[in-house]
Amino acid sequence: MIRALGTQPYEQVWRAMRDLTAARDASTPDELWWLQHEAVYTLGKAGRHEHLHDTGDTPVVASDRGGQVTWHGPGQLVVYTLLDLHRLGLTARGAVSLLEDALVVALASAGISAAPRADAPGLYVAGAKIASLGLRVSRGCCYHGVALNVECDLEPFTRIDPCGMAGLAMTRTVDLGCQEGVATWAPPVLDALAAGIAMRREATAA
Repeated sequence: MIRALGTQPYEQVWRAMRDLTAARDASTPDELWWLQHEAVYTLGKAGRHEHLHDTGDTPVVASDRGGQVTWHGPGQLVVYTLLDLHRLGLTARGAVSLLEDALVVALASAGISAAPRADAPGLYVAGAKIASLGLRVSRGCCYHGVALNVECDLEPFTRIDPCGMAGLAMTRTVDLGCQEGVATWAPPVLDALAAGIAMRREATAA
């Protein structure tokens, strides 16, 4: 099931993800939510406040996802993946790889060559980070997901150490020859994720 949520505050959507995950059972369908967030910095479970330098008036939220610190805001495509990992035969690491592989496919469809890094989840183009990734696993199910920089302002990333990495360069699709906005990027990303999930379902059913 795919849900388009428009532009939403971070904490409201986070609560909804937690509630769905807490209430789901073995028959609950998996869901993909796509949206943009109002500007916010989020600290993952491993996040440290020393990686926040000058956040100004932008809210900072301590989240339960994996990873370090990042920024979300308008012009960034966020896709939350509410998946039953046990049903898909996936470990947490396998879920991360599923998301990374799907983004590689989606970006390649627009001629952008991106790749993951073994030491830092997410997608990179020529050393610059174009997509961030973080998951939370609870009761064999995951939530949170991926954030693709499309046409967002990159200045907020200069106020932090993105993913806990000082000086990490960030990039976005609009800087790589793709002028399409978030709404145009959502279908290829969702299609690639849905295809990856379908392949896992077929594998577990075989």
